[in-house]
Amino acid sequence: MKLWRAIFVWLWLVTPATAQDSGPQILIIDSDRIYYETLYGRRIAAELNAAIEEVQEENDQIVATLTEEERSLTQRRPDMDPVDFRAEADAFDDKVEEVRRVRAAKNIELQTRDAEQRSEFEDRVQGIIANVMIERNAVIVMEQRNVVMSVRAANITDDVIVRVDAELGDGTR
Repeated sequence: MKLWRAIFVWLWLVTPATAQDSGPQILIIDSDRIYYETLYGRRIAAELNAAIEEVQEENDQIVATLTEEERSLTQRRPDMDPVDFRAEADAFDDKVEEVRRVRAAKNIELQTRDAEQRSEFEDRVQGIIANVMIERNAVIVMEQRNVVMSVRAANITDDVIVRVDAELGDGTR
């Protein structure tokens, strides 16, 4: 906490007096709000949620199928030759392991896609934040979660959300 105060005081002291009089020199954003409250961020989140729901439905169907197969194998076991049972049980175990591998890969694919889309979002929004920073003669933009105390006027999150919606829409343009 002392470090942040020292940095703030240092920045305030090294900033020219004329710039200090023109308004807040350190601006603050809440990246999560920008992501979740813009049309663009909401579209990405909605697409991800739809994909997650689809994967969950697939998982539920696979679990139901595997459960039924296991139940059938268990019920048939008393009437089966032990060697035949072992062969079917091993085949079933192999199938389950393959399903787990495929499902894990699908989850990684979703996570990767989400990270790539979030990164693209942040890259596109960065220019808008930079423009606001220049317009306000700011020297730095900080993330809200790294700020201990600030004045409300330093937070540009609402302005950035409005501009992202106006300039990028849902991100498909």
